[in-house]
Amino acid sequence: MRVSLFVSALVFAALLAIPGGGLYGGGQAWAEDALLGEVLDLACYIPKNAKGPQHKRCAQTCAEHGMPLGLLTDDGSVYLLYPRHGKESAFDAVKKLAGSRASIKGKTSERSGIKGLEVHEAVAAD
Repeated sequence: MRVSLFVSALVFAALLAIPGGGLYGGGQAWAEDALLGEVLDLACYIPKNAKGPQHKRCAQTCAEHGMPLGLLTDDGSVYLLYPRHGKESAFDAVKKLAGSRASIKGKTSERSGIKGLEVHEAVAAD
C-alpha cells in the first residue's frame, strides 16, 4: 500500500512538472502566436463598426484615454488585447498603433467565447 501511494504521488508530481502537457492540458498555452490585423478601439468598433483609415485619429484618442483595444485579423476574428503582467511596455506600443495595421506576437487564449491576446511584442505592418 505504501509503495502504491508513493508511486501515485510521484506520477502526480511528474505530471505537474511537464510544461505544455500532463495536467496543464496541451501546449497552446505555452506557444507564442503572431497575428496580423488592424488595432481597433473596441468602444467604437463594437457599437458602430468603426474601423479603417477614416477612424484612425479617433482610435488613437480612445487608446490614449484607456479604452479597450482589440485586433481585427484578416480572417475576421477579433481578439481582446491585454498587457503581460509586469511587462506592459509592449502594450504601450499597441496603443500607438491604434487604427493601424500591426503584427502582434503574444499568447492567445479563449474563455467564454472571448478571444484574447496577451501582447508580448507589437510592430507596425505594411
